[in-house]
Amino acid sequence: MNYPRIILAAVAAVVAYFALGGLLFTRASMRREFLKYATVYRSQEDMKAVMPIGMVGMFLSMLVLAVIYAMLYRGGSGLIEGTRFGALVGLYALGSFVLHNHVNLRIGARLTLLQAMAYFVEWTVVGLVIGLIYRGPTG
Repeated sequence: MNYPRIILAAVAAVVAYFALGGLLFTRASMRREFLKYATVYRSQEDMKAVMPIGMVGMFLSMLVLAVIYAMLYRGGSGLIEGTRFGALVGLYALGSFVLHNHVNLRIGARLTLLQAMAYFVEWTVVGLVIGLIYRGPTG
């Protein structure tokens, strides 16, 4: 495994995740849906107090994903392999997070659908970024 590339891929993935999340989750349609569930989700002000915990958690998650990608990487186009990997992670997040939350939280189908689309795109891009940066054991 190429450890410097794993770390670089994890850092870049965090940047991509938060940049894309900022674009997708601050859209007016998404914001309106979240506001319908103010008793379920923290306000933006409340989130600021715990954001460092979330950032550390996301870096840890991206590091794990970069290691998993490195363990599975067999060569080939980083663009294609990374996108494929990201899409699989996106589908995993859809089932284990988005749909699971729809069952456990009192949120509507529209918010669930918006989150499903946003997270799938977000995780696919994260995989793409990891794939573009990680280059194998000698890269």
